[in-house]
Amino acid sequence: MGDIEEIYKKDFLEVLNMIRKSQYNALKTINSELISLYWNIGKYIDEKIKKSDWGESVVKHLAEYIFKKEPNLKGFSNRNLWRMNQFYLVYKNYPKLKILVREISWTNNLLIFSRCESIEEKIFYINSCRNEKWSKRELDRQISSSLFERTMLYGTQKSKKTEEIYPNSNKFFKDSYVFEFLDLKHEFNENDLQNQLINNLKNFILEIGKDFAFVGENYRLQVGNSDFFIDLLFFHRDLQCLVAFELKMDKFKPEYIGQLNFYLEALDKDVKKTNENPSIGVLLCSDKDDTVVEYSLNRSLSPAMVSKYQTIMPEKKLLQDKYNELLNG
Repeated sequence: MGDIEEIYKKDFLEVLNMIRKSQYNALKTINSELISLYWNIGKYIDEKIKKSDWGESVVKHLAEYIFKKEPNLKGFSNRNLWRMNQFYLVYKNYPKLKILVREISWTNNLLIFSRCESIEEKIFYINSCRNEKWSKRELDRQISSSLFERTMLYGTQKSKKTEEIYPNSNKFFKDSYVFEFLDLKHEFNENDLQNQLINNLKNFILEIGKDFAFVGENYRLQVGNSDFFIDLLFFHRDLQCLVAFELKMDKFKPEYIGQLNFYLEALDKDVKKTNENPSIGVLLCSDKDDTVVEYSLNRSLSPAMVSKYQTIMPEKKLLQDKYNELLNG
């Protein structure tokens, strides 16, 4: 069997991929049908209540009736039927969302419309779930880390070259990153930070984005007779380019841009393949003065950007208040 398998390995893999694709499409179809069902039940309950035909007790009796007739049918308790009604009420005035909510799981839908306040925030997380394929745990963490507020409040600071080559880079990079999953003591150095990020690579990639593929740590660049090392090197599948992350323990300093530009020049000359786009550099600093960063990036000839990181969860209410202040002028 081993020899036969080796001979037809490519053919067998194609069939296996066909099966996997079909299974995935079937699951998507099932999920879409379920969400449509919950939407329609929620709508039905709403219409009955508006006509004064139904009250809370009727919905409770409906749940009992469903259980009596179909005892093996799960998910139609009194509480869940009211959730379906709430689900419909939240999104009924947004026709486009009626389609989008079918592309994420019911569990994630519940989390979004129960934890997110504004419709803008809900739309943000629905789209993020659809694009990033977040699990419930991943979505919960992103909401807790105030990803929406951080994205709305702070635009990524990047060089003009970044805007020129990658006009949509804001979709893939953030102004601030949260690494609360790291097991770091009160006092730590850059090596500690780098080692912990590698030890928690899955969580790190979830924070920076799933399109990032890890290439290596302390990636060696030989220029002339000297060796230089990039802290963390990734490849971005969508942008089709190498991305160098440089970690800094302190507040941003203008001279950091010179070092980053040097690394990007070496990557493009000696590492980048001909079919790939110019490399991007990201400086991760513990703090930054936005004006100093702006001045430093204005003369940068490379696709570079500066972001801030923190190792504890941000205060969500504080960011929400800032966002509301921004909206209200």
